[in-house]
Amino acid sequence: MRHLTPKGQKLLPFDEDVSTQAATWIAHKELIQQDLDAKKVADHIQSLDPDGKRFAAVLRDTIDQLLNGEATGRYAWKQLLKTEKTHAGTLVEINLQREFKFADGGDVGAYDQHPMDYRILGVDVDCKFSQDFGGWMIPPEAMGYLCLLVWADDYKSRWSAGIFRVRKEWLNSGSNRDKKLTLKAEHREDKVHWIWRDAHLPENVLLHLPEATRNRILTNGSRQGQKRVIELFRSVQNRRIGRGSIRTAAQQLDYMARLREGKGRARTELRKEGIVIVGPYSKHQEIARQIGAEVPQRGEFVSFRVAEAMPHHSDRPHVELEGRHWVLATADDPVVTAPRLPKVTGEEES
Repeated sequence: MRHLTPKGQKLLPFDEDVSTQAATWIAHKELIQQDLDAKKVADHIQSLDPDGKRFAAVLRDTIDQLLNGEATGRYAWKQLLKTEKTHAGTLVEINLQREFKFADGGDVGAYDQHPMDYRILGVDVDCKFSQDFGGWMIPPEAMGYLCLLVWADDYKSRWSAGIFRVRKEWLNSGSNRDKKLTLKAEHREDKVHWIWRDAHLPENVLLHLPEATRNRILTNGSRQGQKRVIELFRSVQNRRIGRGSIRTAAQQLDYMARLREGKGRARTELRKEGIVIVGPYSKHQEIARQIGAEVPQRGEFVSFRVAEAMPHHSDRPHVELEGRHWVLATADDPVVTAPRLPKVTGEEES
């Protein structure tokens, strides 16, 4: 029964309890709805990319875009200028939107004074990237909104992405000039709905090579980009090599042309040494699987030396090319001219 009180008289203790309970229930309901929004957005993003390969490829391409190896010869994050590192977050935001077709956040003056980067399933989401885990800089205007927190470390070849509801009690106070906030260390796990956590980032091969090997590839006693690309695939075998590393080795606008068949080109020259180069095409991927080599993914290529299958290779995986059977060569196998790979759709782009 509702308890009526005369004007100016305080509520009875019973009424205070009811009011408090009602307010708590409303606040709890709002929190539940917000948590449901966070899960809804996270689940939707994962449904677009179940294994995270598209997301990882965007991060790989964005870092390579910043390094701009074809023009600069750079291969490491530490070689970037401070302004370029600052710009990384904007590029990640833009490239993710292009890949996943996220709608723009709300327009100023429409329904929101502080539009976020994206609108996903009717929910506004801001995108924040950091190369340092936990270094996301969250602006005060994002308070109460969802943030897509993205981290990638090229030195560790790892990345993460998750959805976080921005709440004051979970943040460190902003001490910088623009009052941006950071997520408290103790809440980086329990308050973030991680979609992918510590996942594999496609390797920046040049960054992770021994210094002597990298120097041999990038100098190679020649200024010719073609020779550097040939040395890259000669020196780094049975390992996935991304376009970024090829760009840096070639330092030419038409860097992918360095791989094609033709006089002086990588596939033609290395075939004489028994080495084939497979690309991210279904026929090439199947060849790599059958012979037991690394399988290139989107934007990647793999080189490996082959030997014609002999009776003593009977227990080795093999593949048939040009009417003969081939296995991965070992140091004991003699060097023979490798077979040509089958032509594939899109080969002109490789």
